[in-house]
Amino acid sequence: MRFLFVGDSMTVGSAGDFTWRYRMWQHLEATLGEDGYAITGPRTELYDTEAGAPLSHAYGDPSFPAHARRHLAGWGEGWLHMAPVVADAVTAARADVLLVSLGLIDLGFYTDSGQTALNVREFITAARTANPAVRMVLLPVIPNIRAESDALFAAECDRFNTLLAKAVADLDTGPSPLLLASHPQGYDIHTDTYDGTHPGPSGEHRLAAAFADAMHQAWGVGGPYAGALATA
Repeated sequence: MRFLFVGDSMTVGSAGDFTWRYRMWQHLEATLGEDGYAITGPRTELYDTEAGAPLSHAYGDPSFPAHARRHLAGWGEGWLHMAPVVADAVTAARADVLLVSLGLIDLGFYTDSGQTALNVREFITAARTANPAVRMVLLPVIPNIRAESDALFAAECDRFNTLLAKAVADLDTGPSPLLLASHPQGYDIHTDTYDGTHPGPSGEHRLAAAFADAMHQAWGVGGPYAGALATA
C-alpha cells in the first residue's frame, strides 16, 4: 500500500518536530513491515519559521529515513489549495491511500464552512480521477486555541465537521472507500500542542493513532496503534 499524507502546518511540521508522519511511519513499520507499504509524495521538507518557507530537513529524529519523509503538506495550505493539485500528486506518487488532515487553515483564513465542504468534494473527485480505487481517511477539524476563545469560529468548525461527515457518507463507494477518522482520543490543546494548535510529541502520537485505528477497525489494515500514548 502506498500512503500519501495530505495536510497543513500540523502535518508538515516545523524544524525540530518529529511530526505525526514520523509516528505513523513507526506504526507502519511495526504492523506492515518495510515491504508491506511505501510512503509517497512530492515533498520532504519541514517548515522553517525563520525563513518563512519549507526549507528545513531538521527532523526531531535525524534517522527518519528520507523515503519515509515524503508528503503533500504545506504551512498555510488547506482544502482550497490541495484540491487543484491532488490529482497530479496521486498520479505521480501512485498513491493508494490518502491520510488527510485539513480544514483549520481554510476556516481560519480563506473560506467558510460551506465553501470548505465544497472544496472537500472537489478534492475527492480530483483524487479519484487519478486513481479510481484510491482510499481516503479524513480527519475532522480538531480542537484548537482559536476555537476555545472565539465562539463563532468554534461554531464554524462544528458546522464544517458535520458537512465533512455528510460528504464522506455521500461519496463513499465500494471501489474507493472513504473513512471519517474520530477526533484523537484524549486530545488536549494545553498538553498535546506547543502553541494551542500544532502538536507536540504527545499530540503527534494521538494524531497518528486516530488514522491508524480508523484503518485497522474499518479495513483491517495494520493493527491497533501501539505508540507511546496508545492507551492514554
